[in-house]
Amino acid sequence: MENQVTQDRFQSVQDAPGLASKGLQLVAAFALGVTILFAAAFAQSSAVHNAAHDMRHSQGFPCH
Repeated sequence: MENQVTQDRFQSVQDAPGLASKGLQLVAAFALGVTILFAAAFAQSSAVHNAAHDMRHSQGFPCH
């Protein structure tokens, strides 16, 4: 019985880093996306600026 409890504890400990890692990946992906979306609006290239401008409008972000 004690062996089963120990195995259950190890299993829950092994699962925890995966959940934290998944959350960190989601936050990092969101932060990168927001950075690209807002930073591209300040780009000097008119093609990049216009693409970001159109994308911001299509997503409902105000930019003026």
